[in-house]
Amino acid sequence: MHAPATGSHRAWNRFVARLRHGLRIAVLAGLAMAAGADAAPIDRALHQGVASCAGSTCHGRQEATGPRVRQNEVMTWSDPASLTGVHSRAWRVLNEPRAQAIGRRLGITNVAAAPACISCHGDPATVRGPRWQQSDGVGCEACHGGSERWLASHASVKASHADNVARGMWALNDPAVRASVCLDCHFGSDKPGQFVFHRLMAAGHPRIAFELDLFTALQRHHNEDADYAARKGVAGGVKTWAVGQALAVERALSLLPAQSASLTGPDFTFYDCRSCHRTFSDDPAVPIVARTNSWRPIPPGQPVWNDEQMIMLAAAARVAAPDVARSFEAQSRAFHTAMGGDRAGAMKAAAALKATAATLARRFAATAFDRAQTFALIEAVLVGNAAAYTDYQGGAQAVMAADTLLSALVTAGQVNRAAAVALRPDLDRAYALARDANRWDAPAFQAALAQIATRMRALK
Repeated sequence: MHAPATGSHRAWNRFVARLRHGLRIAVLAGLAMAAGADAAPIDRALHQGVASCAGSTCHGRQEATGPRVRQNEVMTWSDPASLTGVHSRAWRVLNEPRAQAIGRRLGITNVAAAPACISCHGDPATVRGPRWQQSDGVGCEACHGGSERWLASHASVKASHADNVARGMWALNDPAVRASVCLDCHFGSDKPGQFVFHRLMAAGHPRIAFELDLFTALQRHHNEDADYAARKGVAGGVKTWAVGQALAVERALSLLPAQSASLTGPDFTFYDCRSCHRTFSDDPAVPIVARTNSWRPIPPGQPVWNDEQMIMLAAAARVAAPDVARSFEAQSRAFHTAMGGDRAGAMKAAAALKATAATLARRFAATAFDRAQTFALIEAVLVGNAAAYTDYQGGAQAVMAADTLLSALVTAGQVNRAAAVALRPDLDRAYALARDANRWDAPAFQAALAQIATRMRALK
């Protein structure tokens, strides 16, 4: 994870500003339903609302007061300017001009109450308790689970974290649970109103993208000290990143069959946006630039499945699960090939790949990810996967991964902070190259990653 108030943390803040402006990640919200790897929290308990957490002896103080629980979590959540406050603003943005324009294009009269919007920008009607308020947006229970049965025990000094989880609190200390909760809105789920169809993006909704450790860093509101580690355990940034990548692949493949029933095939949300949204010309004097990618054996003209997470997962598998890595890469190639028109074959290939991604999530959850493995992951992402970064979305994941993994080394005390900070200019150059998808320059980006890899090796 990322320690607060450090050079690395400030660098994350700078990066997120770039994401909002350049990568256009939709900072939405996480309701809750796990996908895939065993754990699957489902929200059936009533939400008591943020007010139930906001007492001055609980989480509602103006300043952090203690090493175990900061007690200013509601203040952090409601910050009107910081990215830590985006969940509290999730419902209010539906009343802003951009959301209203999206609604008009889709024929939605009241965006702020539409199920297709409120399912991720607020809480579903089925779980709203008497103290719940629409203005809370994505409140505490959207991520921690409805508190109807655990609120009292959570406030008791005698209750343990395990007691609270047994009563329905979601164990977000488990990266698999956390990923599944976040993915519901930051990619999609099979629950009503929680899938961002291409039609919604065509109306103006930002592109969906996901990286669990980044999201964790942005929403961090607790201290992972020795007491926290004893009660809940600390997964660490590398494990969180790896599990998140695996479950993002698993989630997409889980949703594919239901969203592939139409005559046109899968919803375009599943594809790399730049498969279609790129400039072209009928002028014969303009040279044709064809992108070939050894990662995916597909013919020209076939839309490209958005494989940004698959590319990251292949790198992680080669380091942490080499016995599974070869199968995963072979299944990935078979899936890309089948997506060229063999619908039955594509569904079969998707099912096999989904199962392998879930297996990798479990393997990563059981892996310690020591210093040597983290450096090997960095090498695999920056160098081993270099040929795969022909497209913008995979490149954006790569530079996020480099920063995440470096930050994890610093946080764990395995790399000198000053030496890591000296790498910022190289990372910033890569971020700049991934800022505008319309100006994507694959060779320049690959060269920037090679430079980062060289500098990273010097930190070993």
